[in-house]
Amino acid sequence: MRPSFVEWAGQTVRSSPWAKVYYQRMVAQGKDHHAILRALAFKWIRVLWVCWPTHTPYDETRYPKQRLHRKSPNAASA
Repeated sequence: MRPSFVEWAGQTVRSSPWAKVYYQRMVAQGKDHHAILRALAFKWIRVLWVCWPTHTPYDETRYPKQRLHRKSPNAASA
């Protein structure tokens, strides 16, 4: 299942603004493409894990707002 999540995470870079910013930031830090996708897949799993038990549909604007609310160090850029 992990390869499917990694592949899917790579596709989200095209359609999700926060995923695209995350990917670009990691590239700028010199990270390997596959390592970035694995890390991004982990982030997506965490997002989906919150949506699943509450039956809450994914909202593209919610994740960045939560990062700002929790004062994440990278919240301003993603």
